Amino acid sequence: MGEQAIKVFRSCIPLFTALSDPARQDIILLLAEQENLSVNEIAEHSTLSRPAISHHLKILREQNLVQIEQKGTQRYYSLSLDNSVELLKELIHTVENECL
Repeated sequence: MGEQAIKVFRSCIPLFTALSDPARQDIILLLAEQENLSVNEIAEHSTLSRPAISHHLKILREQNLVQIEQKGTQRYYSLSLDNSVELLKELIHTVENECL
């Protein structure tokens, strides 16, 4: 496997780590259905506490999987998957070309 393939694989590790947690998966699926939600609204759909939801949202934000829109004193979260989808497409392309 070439250096480029290794580089692409390694660049995906933080994304895979963020997506590996079932609570974060649930948040992503909820935002896919509801679009813009506050932390409190997300917590209403979860068994997790508000601080736990905030922790998971921070991890999702760090990987650019969600974005924040400030409306007054409220912060609303929505999906932001474009960069992640492009990274995964690059990984698939690399695997197809260098590993098959």
